Amino acid sequence: MDINVLFFELALSFYFVSTVSSIIWLFKGRKATSKLIIAATAIGFLLHTSSIAARYIKGGHFPVTNMHEAASFFAWCLVLLFLYHEVRFKLGLLSSFIMPIVFSLILVSSFFPRELQELRPVLRSNWFGIHVILAFMAYSAFAMACGIGFMYLIQEKYLKSRRLGGLFQRLPSLQVLDEINYHLITLGFSLLTLAIVTGAVWAHSAWGSFWRWDPKEIWSLISWLVYILILHLRLRVGWRGKKTAMLSVTGFATVIFTFFGVNLLLKGIHTFV
Repeated sequence: MDINVLFFELALSFYFVSTVSSIIWLFKGRKATSKLIIAATAIGFLLHTSSIAARYIKGGHFPVTNMHEAASFFAWCLVLLFLYHEVRFKLGLLSSFIMPIVFSLILVSSFFPRELQELRPVLRSNWFGIHVILAFMAYSAFAMACGIGFMYLIQEKYLKSRRLGGLFQRLPSLQVLDEINYHLITLGFSLLTLAIVTGAVWAHSAWGSFWRWDPKEIWSLISWLVYILILHLRLRVGWRGKKTAMLSVTGFATVIFTFFGVNLLLKGIHTFV
């Protein structure tokens, strides 16, 4: 077994432990469970990082050239953001809404062919790594916003029903969730904007045009428009709280289709072969 495969399988196992523990913690609030989640996630992240690094060394290029690598890197970026926000904000139960997404991504990744592919000539550019990292970090910020949105909707439901015990006490306040949701959407939108700009510059250097109306480009633009609409509604119309939370959840659907739907259902220059 290749070392990168071993690291990947071990990371998958630790993420599974973290995900199951997160779901249990959602219903049974034990402090020991919280510590287990963070420990399992951190170990899984280190193993996951080692797997990506091993593929990079073996292949000689940034490993995001097929669906296995791309879904794996998406999960890696999401774990990175999760750990950062967990350390900085200590959001109770955040893992219960993020780790299932992480595990789903890496599990899906495990079903795709794992063979290392030779880098196509068009990808041999300094823009490749920059563009990809910006895009995947943007996707991860939107995934985090989706998880925070779910947390807000649940907390808001508890508050309306005046059930102020149990889960209500372990979730952050509505104000904190709303502010972090806005922060993540703003971050994701900024990163996606830079990803589109760097992609356009890269396209011009590779094909002589900034925009080719490729399905991935079109759906990236649709995602960009969805999130600029969310920001507009918040900043200009005053949509906050529940409305923003609902939009962050539904908006993530466009990101999922941009990532999975385009690659699996549509054909274009961005489609993984």
